[in-house]
Amino acid sequence: MKGKVGSIDGAIRTVLGLLIILVGHHLRSWWGLVGLVPLLSAMCGFCPLYWILRLDTRTREELEPDDAAHPHRPIAHH
Repeated sequence: MKGKVGSIDGAIRTVLGLLIILVGHHLRSWWGLVGLVPLLSAMCGFCPLYWILRLDTRTREELEPDDAAHPHRPIAHH
């Protein structure tokens, strides 16, 4: 699977995931496990919802060399 989560997006997901887990732990609620979803997607660099919607939050510098011909990204002509 190719990554679709950029570094800023990954950082936000990490913080939110940890925050949800901590609040769930503090409240002694199983709902804290919901925080694993953004945390794991940040760690993997892949979001299934982004894949379905064909979204990509990576910057140009974060793209892999074979992503230049990605069908959902316009090819820059120089």
